[in-house]
Amino acid sequence: MPYTIRTGSNQLVALLPDADIDALAETLVAFANADGGTIYVGAQESGRPSGAIYPEEFDELVKQAEFRCRPPILVNWEQIETSGAFVFVGRVQRSPELHTLDDGRVLIRTGDENRPLTGDQLQELSASRSTSEYEADSVPGATRADLDDEVLRAFVEAWEERQGRPLGRPLDDLLAQMGWLLPGGQPTVAGILLFGKTPQTFIPRSGLTFVRFEGEKVRKPDGETGYGRRVEVSGTLPHIIQRTWDILQEEIRRGAVVRGLEREEQWLYPPGALREALVNAIAHRDYRLRGRPTEIRMFTDRMEISSPGGLPGYITIDNIVDEHFSRNPRIVHGLYQWGYIEELGLGVDLMIEEMIHAGHPPPEFHATDYSFTVTFEHVAGARPVAAPVREMTMNERQAKALAYIQQHGRITNREYQTLCPNVSPETLRLDMVDLVERGILLKIGQKRGTYYILK
Repeated sequence: MPYTIRTGSNQLVALLPDADIDALAETLVAFANADGGTIYVGAQESGRPSGAIYPEEFDELVKQAEFRCRPPILVNWEQIETSGAFVFVGRVQRSPELHTLDDGRVLIRTGDENRPLTGDQLQELSASRSTSEYEADSVPGATRADLDDEVLRAFVEAWEERQGRPLGRPLDDLLAQMGWLLPGGQPTVAGILLFGKTPQTFIPRSGLTFVRFEGEKVRKPDGETGYGRRVEVSGTLPHIIQRTWDILQEEIRRGAVVRGLEREEQWLYPPGALREALVNAIAHRDYRLRGRPTEIRMFTDRMEISSPGGLPGYITIDNIVDEHFSRNPRIVHGLYQWGYIEELGLGVDLMIEEMIHAGHPPPEFHATDYSFTVTFEHVAGARPVAAPVREMTMNERQAKALAYIQQHGRITNREYQTLCPNVSPETLRLDMVDLVERGILLKIGQKRGTYYILK
């Protein structure tokens, strides 16, 4: 079977068609500082080989690129030949150290870009590197026999389908390479959570609790707890996601209507938004905190999805839309290969887009040192926004503006400044220009009389 090259660069994949020393060095540093990833040198974005690099020049390219990285970055390189051309595949692991280029720049992978960090972000990333990665630790008392062979077989099938080729090597080699099994055969925390027979035996409270309340508060007027349904979900992380997703669909389905010859499901909340929040909560929670599980609380007016642990690395509420950083890259890699994460780094964007497209306010994000909560507010009689959701990629400020227009019918520049008081007027003006140029908003009036409506 011919080797299949991934199509399109993303959070975990970089396609470099030419022998560009700067691009390779920057990508090595960015991957090592983020979630790790795979670099295809000599491959185009289409997944086809460029034919521009030969083995005799590749070694010198790597040598010069790695020389620019401080400290050195360990990369496992593999040479393949496909469609009559050479492609070189390098696998970079997330590093416990902070890496820079020889010119002092610190880069991190965000989506398909290598983004430089400065100021507070750099300090936060540096601080996060001073602590060990809990998911990579061994699990006391656990052995290879505590991994579920049936779950592993299902994972290999998913892995082979995503990679487009057979595994072609011992399974334990893959488990060790991905950080799910230590060289001595002992599972890591990530390995037990993804593939263990009974993960909660070793990592208590690593499951999820779903509670549906009958009103807008936890307690009824008489002081009694007012929940109508409570479910404790345990097992591997993929099982927790799937079982919880089934529960959420049961709770938010509101029947269906037939339009023409097609049946269209009606939902209390947009399913895509809740699914992204659920996967993010499972993937990025801090599993060192064993006092409580991941929690979903459903009220009559809102849904709250809360996970133990504050925001990781340099992520803050203010940059959560534009930046990406994983607390648990080995768990994230596993869920990505399983197919529970389709494209890394876009979850928050999708939540915002889906909610606005359905006519609801964008989700609210609340972070403390020990928890992170996403709240989805339900608006009765909400009207969907006409623009296709995939044309509505936007930042959090723009999402607030669209939610305001949904509620009030229009927005002025002054009202937008009130919504975003700590942002410069010029930045807010450019936000509006962007939405108008993409056909999402229509500008009415001139100068001080200007306001915007949905187009």
